[in-house]
Parts: sequence; structure tokens; C-alpha cells
Amino acid sequence: MLWTAAGAVTAAFLVALEIAARHYGIPGPVTNQAKEVVFAPKSGPLLYASMGLMMVVLTWRQRLVAAAAAVGIDLVFLLVRLAAGAGFACGNGPLWVIMGCAVIAVTRRTGSERTLLLKGVGLGLLLVTGRKTGDTWLLITSKTRPDVLDRYAATADHALGDPSWLAGRIVDATGPVGSHLLDYVYIQLAVAAVAVAMYQLRNVAAERRFPRHHLVRTFLVIGLIGPAIYMLFPTVGPVFAYGPDGGHWALANVWPATAPQVTTPHAMPFDGITPRNCMPSLHTAWATAIFIHSRRGPRSLRFAGTFWLVATLCATLGFGYHYGVDLVAGAVFSITVEAALRTYDRGWDKAGVQLVVHGAAVFTALLLSYRFLPMQMARHPYVFGPLLIAALVSVIAGYVRTTRQWEPVPAPALRRKPLPELV
Repeated sequence: MLWTAAGAVTAAFLVALEIAARHYGIPGPVTNQAKEVVFAPKSGPLLYASMGLMMVVLTWRQRLVAAAAAVGIDLVFLLVRLAAGAGFACGNGPLWVIMGCAVIAVTRRTGSERTLLLKGVGLGLLLVTGRKTGDTWLLITSKTRPDVLDRYAATADHALGDPSWLAGRIVDATGPVGSHLLDYVYIQLAVAAVAVAMYQLRNVAAERRFPRHHLVRTFLVIGLIGPAIYMLFPTVGPVFAYGPDGGHWALANVWPATAPQVTTPHAMPFDGITPRNCMPSLHTAWATAIFIHSRRGPRSLRFAGTFWLVATLCATLGFGYHYGVDLVAGAVFSITVEAALRTYDRGWDKAGVQLVVHGAAVFTALLLSYRFLPMQMARHPYVFGPLLIAALVSVIAGYVRTTRQWEPVPAPALRRKPLPELV
């Protein structure tokens, strides 16, 4: 019943978002996803990652058949596109395989096997639909929030030493190699999440059930709650508000060469195209979640999780997509969501509730300070800068301390009592 209710709510949300998108004259997530059944997908690697996530419920033989079918279908589509002069694109095959598994689950499976396969299909489609839903929501933010609060975020960012301007100059100094590497990490964040999730779900096919908590849950909740805050604190980022990408809407073309002057901030109008998706940085939130969930994996996975977090932070700042204060808010937001989910699994015990309340209070205080105290933060950076870092560290320390208490304590090994021997 829980999965049925979740499916019904998701369907209703997609329909509502489709109607809202049509109201603003843009295609919604349902339309965009339906197009990718035949037309060139926006992200082929994402669709293959989604199929990989779905295959955690399949046996190895079924996985090989599904992968071969996806590659074969993609080759047919590729040949048709090349013959028509449409260029190279892939990703239709995995989408067809996921839909085929849904049909098989309904027509050829019964009982728990049908439920398990439908859960796998839902897991795969969740990643694809989440991407389409996010794209539509970002367009809606640009239509419904004509004014942005970038001056407030940039002024508050003086307390941290304007890290986006510093990171932007460093990325420029690395040349095309560093820029391309960070761009790939930034774009393929979902693929890294799938790698960690597949490790966590590696035993689903054998145990015929999903673990209670895994990365996909955290990703979903972050994606559901985070974008709502874009409406409360709409910002476009320094590369748009202070850089060349903003065109004539930008205040000045000074990013990343020169940090802006400290002046009394106010809302400023911006175009109706650029997403208002800076506060908080959900890329930071998702990368933080990947880092947290990779801690229980092997050394290679822990290394990959650390690399992806550091590279994502460098990319968000170095490309001018976010201010430093966005990253602090995003990390606090992610840890609070993760703490809430784990506390829910434990029945809302006292330590978990205190951790969630503390994280939510810190996150709220950050947003309020960025909005109502930016001038004080800019004028007293040696006070507010350490306070921001201390607030973040307090949430991290609280999470580490609380979750360590939740870890099961291994039972001491039984020692055999020495027996007397004959002399």
C-alpha cells in the first residue's frame, strides 16, 4: 500500500507539473520523457545508469540479456539517425528495456516477484523522471521569480572571502584540462550516485528485498524539498549576476577578476530564462550525500566519494554557479535530511530528533542571516566567517557523534575457559 500511495502521489505531482509548465508555454516532464522514447535523449549515460539501477533486482543472466537488448536497440536507432543525418545519440535502448521490464512485471510475474520487479523499474524511472522534473521546475522558477537576491548572497559571501571569485581564477589558470574534468564531474553527478547506490543494493537480487535505507532515498528527499527553497531565496549565481553569462541583465562583468563592492543589497530583476537555483546548492547537497553513503564501501568507493565531493565543490564555485554561502547551506541541508531519514527508521529517538532540530535550526538561521544581515556579515568578516564555518562544523560533529551511537557494538569474542590437563 505504501508503494501504491507513493506511485499515486508521484503521478499526481507529474500531472500537476505538466499542467503548470503548459501554463507558461513550455513542455512538462511527461512530454519531455515521452519524446525520448523515439527522439535523441538529452543524456544517454543517465539512462544507462538508470537501467543499471533497475537491474539490481535481476539475476546475472537477466542482467546480461537486458544489457544486450539495450545496446542492440541503441545500435538500431543509431543507424537510423546516421542514415537520416541526425548525428550521434544514445540512450533509447535503456529506456525501452526499463519499459519492457515493467510490461513483464505486470503480465508475466505474480506476488512478491512482481512487486520486486516493479520496485526496480520504479527505481530506474525515478532517476530519469527526477531529472526531467528538475529541468521543468527550474524553468518555472525563472518564470515565477522575476527578481533575484544575488546582491544579498554576494554581500554575505564577503564573510567567507568571496570564494567563488578565487575558485574562478584558479579554474581559469588550470586551462581546458581542469575545466573539462570539473565539467564532467558536475554534469554526471547522478551517475556517481548510481555507482554508490548499486553497491548498497548489490544483494537485492539474492535477498529478494531492498535494504531499509540507501542513497536513493536521500537523493529523492533532497530533490523534493530543496527546489522549494529556490522560490524563497531566488538567486542565479555570480557568473550570471556578475559575469559574462548574464548579458545586459548582469550588474557588471567582474566575475572572476574583481569581487563586487560592498553596498546595501536589494532585489534586482533578471531574465525569464535563467534558473533561480543557487540557494541552497543542491549539487553540494547531493555530493555530500554521496560522500556520506560511500563511507561504508570499500576503499575505492570511499576514494571516489571523496573525489566527487571535492570536485563538485570546486566546480560549483569555479564555474560561478554558486556563492560560498550556498555551499554551506547545501551541506547543512543534506546532513539534516540524511539525519531525518535515519531517525525516522529508528522511530524518532531522542538523539536523532535533537540532531534534526539542530540541523533545521542552523539551516533556517543561515537563510535568515543571508537575507537580513548581509551588510553586517560583509563588514565583520572575521566574526561572521568563523561563525558560518562553526555552524557547519557543529552539524557535522553532531551527525558523526549521533550516528556512532547508533552503530551496533560487536559482541566480545568468547574465550574458552582453560581446562586442567594431566601431568
